[in-house]
Amino acid sequence: MHRDRDRGRVPRPDGPAPRPDEVDPAVLGALLARHGWRRRGGARGRYARWTPPGELPGTSLLVPERRDFPDSVDLLGEALLALARSAAPSAREVLTGLAVPSDEIRWWREAPESQGGTAAWPAQERLRAAARATLLAGALAARGRAGYYGARHRRAAEASLERVLTGPAGAVTGGHQLTVFVPVEDGRATTATLLRALYALRDAVDYQRATGGMEAFDAAVAAGVSRELTEAVVALVQGAEGARMALEWSPAAGPPPGFSTRPAPVEFTPGDLPGLREAGARYVRDEPSVPVRVTGAVVRLGRAGPGGPGTVRLRVLAGADVARLRIVLDEDDYRIAGHAHLVGLPIRVSGRLESRGGFRRLSGAGDVAPVRVDDAERDRLLKSLQENLDFFEEACGEEACGEEAPGET
Repeated sequence: MHRDRDRGRVPRPDGPAPRPDEVDPAVLGALLARHGWRRRGGARGRYARWTPPGELPGTSLLVPERRDFPDSVDLLGEALLALARSAAPSAREVLTGLAVPSDEIRWWREAPESQGGTAAWPAQERLRAAARATLLAGALAARGRAGYYGARHRRAAEASLERVLTGPAGAVTGGHQLTVFVPVEDGRATTATLLRALYALRDAVDYQRATGGMEAFDAAVAAGVSRELTEAVVALVQGAEGARMALEWSPAAGPPPGFSTRPAPVEFTPGDLPGLREAGARYVRDEPSVPVRVTGAVVRLGRAGPGGPGTVRLRVLAGADVARLRIVLDEDDYRIAGHAHLVGLPIRVSGRLESRGGFRRLSGAGDVAPVRVDDAERDRLLKSLQENLDFFEEACGEEACGEEAPGET
């Protein structure tokens, strides 16, 4: 294969390819050191030779320490090509960190070994699910503090995790270790909030175990601790001998203000589970309802007979950080909602968003009124109505129509 062609682009079929002329040698060196590569000499201030962790033969990188040498781009291209071809698991993580400046979060789950390694796949799946739940809790807290979010902020929080990348798992780590790369550009608020919340959660658990008191969990909400975070940590620790999480800042971006350069890892053990579960239940019980005035499109109606109160489901357009709401309306307000639905208009309704059911229900609903929209939006809503006529269920019983759909939020 032609050397000059190779130098311009690193073959990375499974992810982004960093370009040699965009790579900072200092960042590459920091990532190599972070992932266990060893410096084996080289001219100080000019070049460094790196070898991978372990005993893998045949891989050696010559990395310039600055980009102002005549052959710096050539050497960086050769180093990136060697990383792309390397059998070292850490090579992919180094390339990922170069291509997308990211904060790295590592999870370790110390689960008992099973005979024949048959638990590696379930262990990996459990670790991935717990890691995602932990990140989601951090993303929720970055959007506002609450002891229990339920469906609130969930769409935005989940969307913010779409660019998160994962490192090697499975056979490489036995299913007990996972690395996640959170892009600095749109994920730094999540990583910083999550780290602060994990420290606060660790302190609250220690206080509860030492004194039996739960007050520290109440104070920890201001740092980002929530029911969602306690559940994620319970899922991580349950069935294991312990779990640990560590965060390392992107060497290209450095730490955010107020944080140390090398944050200490956070560990949890099975002895922490009773306090975590009690705190989670406490957060759900104590989270207050929220007064709101919601604008939404009616997507489903139902009541027991031709008259009386009925149940309405709204696709929320504004006024609440949830996707859908279930509302019980009296006869007059129900009729207004039905008429608005038929002519393709959203409605506006006041009430209290209840924590019971995950903030998916509006209690004390009233003051229902149709909302005027422009012609294009009205046509879109009418088209949606025509495509979903089965949702308009005046004849069905409230019991059936009011039932929550699987997976609905």
